[in-house]
Amino acid sequence: MGKGMRAGKKPSVGGNANMQKQMMQVQAMQRKMEELQAEIDEMEMAATSGGGAVTVTVSGAKVIKNIEIKPEVVDPDDIEMLQDLIMTAANEALRQMEEVSQNEMGKLTGGLGIPGM
Repeated sequence: MGKGMRAGKKPSVGGNANMQKQMMQVQAMQRKMEELQAEIDEMEMAATSGGGAVTVTVSGAKVIKNIEIKPEVVDPDDIEMLQDLIMTAANEALRQMEEVSQNEMGKLTGGLGIPGM
């Protein structure tokens, strides 16, 4: 009897074919996830703060692409307010982009619970 074989047990037929099919499915999903991630990386999301005084645009790769500041919000005596407006807009844009990314990946993975997705 071969190693790991028990008396009365027959070796499974087609086990390797099933395993290969599963591997092919996993590889196909990986390719789709990579393609989707590339699409997400190209997306852009903008958020504002201060009633539109500051607008920050980020990419799906979570890189700040643009910052727009209305001149009337620039007060040399209150730099902290401008810094807060920029930080608020940037954090909101990043939060929104993360939400879009998770939603798009969730559509592909179908709630499989894959870590990092």
